[in-house]
This record gives sequence, structure tokens and C-alpha cells, in this order.
Amino acid sequence: MTTDSAASQAYSAAAPTRAEVDMLAGATVLEFGTGWCGYCKAAQPLIGAALEAHPEVRHLKIEDGPGRPLGRSFRVKLWPTLIFLRDGVEVARVVRPAEAQEVTQGLRALA
Repeated sequence: MTTDSAASQAYSAAAPTRAEVDMLAGATVLEFGTGWCGYCKAAQPLIGAALEAHPEVRHLKIEDGPGRPLGRSFRVKLWPTLIFLRDGVEVARVVRPAEAQEVTQGLRALA
């Protein structure tokens, strides 16, 4: 995954169910946010840079907001929130990253 593709990928309005997420095999990063969120836009280059070195990690950008059950099930309060999952289990979380290093630390937790 390149930095450009991660940064330009839109948040998906269609989210998997929590049961589907819990059954995901391997390493996954769930990124909760919205396309109009200034924090989300500012974080895209650093999220993309960190993910670029880990093409084996599944990255799902999920649009979040009131009444969105997946975000509520993870108790997401601020955007962007990145949830790092190994076989459907949360191993790390980064909220409003300001540096790529924060995302990289979350990715290390997946190893």
C-alpha cells in the first residue's frame, strides 16, 4: 500500500459487523473517521507512511458517527481512531496520531 493510496482512500460507509471483525484472521488496522474531519485529513499522510512499510496488514477505513454500531462497539470517541487487531483481538489503539511513529508503534504490537 502506498502513502498516496492510503491517504486518498475514502472512509467506507458500509462497515462490517462486529462479529465479522472479531473473526478477521491476521493483522488488521481499523481506522475510524470521516472525510470532513480536519484531524482525519491531517493524519492521512502519516498513517499512509506508516502503513506503506506493512503491505501485509489489512487496512479498513470506516466512516464513523452517531448510530454507527461498529465504532460504538469499540468505544470510539475521537477521530481518527486506529484499532490494531490480531486475529480479531485489539492489541493496540492510537487516537489522533500526530506522528507516524505513533502508528508504527501500533503496527509493532501486531508482530
